[in-house]
Amino acid sequence: MVRVGIDRIAFYTSNQFVALKDVAEHNQIDPDKFALGIWQENMAVASVDEDAVTLAANAAETIFADGSIARQVDQLLFATESGVDQSKAGGVYIRRLLGLNQNCRVVELKQACYSATAGLQMALAQIRANPSLRILLIASDIARYGLGTPGEATQGCGAVAMLLTANPSILAIDEVAGLHSDDVMDFWRPNYSDTALVDGKYSTKVYLNTLKACIADYQARGGELEFQHLCYHLPFSRMAEKAHKTFCRESGNRYQVEAFEQNIAAGLIYNRTIGNSYTASLYIALASLLDNQEVEANARIGLFSFGSGCMGELMSATVVAGYRDALYSKAHHQMLSERTQMTYADYEAAFTYGYVVDGSEQVLPKQTTGAYRLAKIDQHQRHYEPTNC
Repeated sequence: MVRVGIDRIAFYTSNQFVALKDVAEHNQIDPDKFALGIWQENMAVASVDEDAVTLAANAAETIFADGSIARQVDQLLFATESGVDQSKAGGVYIRRLLGLNQNCRVVELKQACYSATAGLQMALAQIRANPSLRILLIASDIARYGLGTPGEATQGCGAVAMLLTANPSILAIDEVAGLHSDDVMDFWRPNYSDTALVDGKYSTKVYLNTLKACIADYQARGGELEFQHLCYHLPFSRMAEKAHKTFCRESGNRYQVEAFEQNIAAGLIYNRTIGNSYTASLYIALASLLDNQEVEANARIGLFSFGSGCMGELMSATVVAGYRDALYSKAHHQMLSERTQMTYADYEAAFTYGYVVDGSEQVLPKQTTGAYRLAKIDQHQRHYEPTNC
């Protein structure tokens, strides 16, 4: 049987961030509540000329920039819960910005933080049936809860792009997966709101119960809980600790919680300084693991995807020999090292920046250092351009 999976993976985040210690100081909160309580240090803040579309295009541009990967794909799947239009798929903008071929299928997917995994499974099923297919999957989000809210410290932004193929260079994804869905109200965002609503303690409970159910279903389908590394969806970094303790118990204690540093920790490095990126979160954790730890060839990685509301899935992947040659580790590290730290006042101004909703023209200031930006809004239309225009 042909192996299918991730041939390339790249991520992108805003070029500016706010330190959570500054958020804590402004809100008169003990900084340890963030640093130790949820294991978060910094939070990426989108520039006013960035949105889910530009973040996504910038993540994918990393894959195509040097010309070694052809800008020819059969499908572009865009997973987000920060969509910019109720009708038009954000992926249509992205295809044009990237200069991809026009004879490709483009669609947008939504189910809270889970939809990238839905896109992954949809794509891989097609590639198994037709191994010549090349599918670009991009997950991109801006997490917003509001200034001074309990969820403020779990905001952030980021995007991840994955080129999915047969005979992949990085990870082969196994067919067996454990699934669980339910209709719950732990997290949601009505159409009329630009910030999410969340019941934090309840959402954590739903997350962990969904993980348990996915483990049981995974085993019932013949999946083997033999992983050298695990990556979890990360609404905040310490969620991985809670999830891993649950995983250890549910797997019959064949894993030791004390092995957290070896099995899990490298996958948290990027999230701790970026913050929540919703659909992209799990796969940025995967990029973090691969970039920051030597993972042995043929090692198995467990991947747990969760989207509030809710939908969960437990998958497994096998590391391909020579995977490091296909990574963008240097570019990722350079991007993070070159970011600018914002004051709380600058962060507040960016968060509250007002976008026109009456159809008038609004030309946006150039702030992002990414390859693509939102240039203006006019007649209720969003206009994107390369940053060097």
